[in-house]
Amino acid sequence: MTNNYCVILAGGIGSRFWPFSRATYPKQFLDFFGTGRSLLQITYDRFTKIIPKENIYIATNESYSDLVHQQLPQLKGSQILLEPKRRNTAPSVAYAAYHIRAINPDANIIVAPSDHLILKEDVFLEEVRKGLDFVKENDALLTMGIRPSRPETGYGYIQSCDLTTDGIITKVKTFTEKPNLDLAKIFYESGEFFWNSGIFLWNVNAIIDAFHKYLPEIAVRFDLGAPIFNTPEEHAFIHQNFPYCLNISIDYGIMEKAENVYMLCIDMGWADLGTWGSLFDIADKDANGNTPLKTKALLYESNGNVIALNDPKRLAVIQGLQDYIIAESGNVLLICKREDEQRIKEFMADAQMKFGDEFQ
Repeated sequence: MTNNYCVILAGGIGSRFWPFSRATYPKQFLDFFGTGRSLLQITYDRFTKIIPKENIYIATNESYSDLVHQQLPQLKGSQILLEPKRRNTAPSVAYAAYHIRAINPDANIIVAPSDHLILKEDVFLEEVRKGLDFVKENDALLTMGIRPSRPETGYGYIQSCDLTTDGIITKVKTFTEKPNLDLAKIFYESGEFFWNSGIFLWNVNAIIDAFHKYLPEIAVRFDLGAPIFNTPEEHAFIHQNFPYCLNISIDYGIMEKAENVYMLCIDMGWADLGTWGSLFDIADKDANGNTPLKTKALLYESNGNVIALNDPKRLAVIQGLQDYIIAESGNVLLICKREDEQRIKEFMADAQMKFGDEFQ
C-alpha cells in the first residue's frame, strides 16, 4: 500500500469550457454540480479511499498554487508540484515521476486528470487496485479504456490486440490521439477501438525508462537534477529547467510510440468533463431535453439546449433555440451551437486578440 502513489493533473485552463472556465479560475476549481466540492476536490476525495493521503500529489501551474492550497488545505507544500510554464502533460508526468522516485524508487503511480466524473466509483477503485498490482509486477504502461458511445474527436483512441472484455488487461495494438471526425466515425463503427480515458498507471522506473527512450530531451534535462529532487533546491531547478521542456502530451510523446502499452477496459460510468457537450450528456434534462445547470430558466419552443449562468440571481428566458450552448460567466455571454463547440477555443482566442486578456 505504501508503494502506491497518485498524481492528479490540475494545471490546464479548460478553454473548451469557456466562459465558465477562465485562465484565472479554471474548471478544475469549479463546483459544477452544486455539491459544495470542486472537480479537483472530488478527484482527491476519490483517491484517498485507496491511496495514502501523504502519497497524493497535485501537479499544477504555479499561478494556481493559492487555489490548490485553499481547496485542499490538508496537503503539505511538497505535495503540490508547481510548474512555472504550461508545457502539456508529458513534462508534468516527468516532473512527478522524478520527484516521487527520489522518495520511493519502487513507487507504482496512477496519473489522473482532475476533471473526470466517475459514477461507478467502487468499480473504478477496484480496477485501480488491479492495475497497480499489474504494473508492480510488469514493465508496462497501462491505460484505462472506455467503450465509445459516439464518434468523438476530443479523445484519444486505443485498439486492442485481443478481443476485449471489461476488467481484462490486454496488449495495445495502436494508440491514436484525437482523430478527425471521419476517422473517429470509422473507429466507432468498427467496434475495435476504445476511448483513452487519460488515466494511466505505471511503475516509476517504467515511465522514466520510457522518457529516456521516446522523449530523451525531457529525460536528459530532468536527469541533471536527479540528486536534488525532493530537496529544498528542487524548486529552483524546476523554475530554471521546466520552461525549456518540449511542449507535448504524454499521449503523443510516449503512449503512441511505446511497445509495452496495455489497456484495462472498464465500465465505470466515466465522463471527461472537458466540454459543454460532455456535461450535457450526463446532466439531468427537462421534458424537452434541455439542461439548465444550477440555473433559473424559462424555455419556450426550445429543446436540446444547455444553459448555464454563473450568477444564481439571473434568469434566462429562451425562445426558439434548438441544440445550443448558452453560457454566461463574468463579463462574457456565449451562445453557440452544440455541434460547433470545438470552435469555443477559437472564440476565446479571438476575444483575447480583439479585446484583450480581460475576456480570457
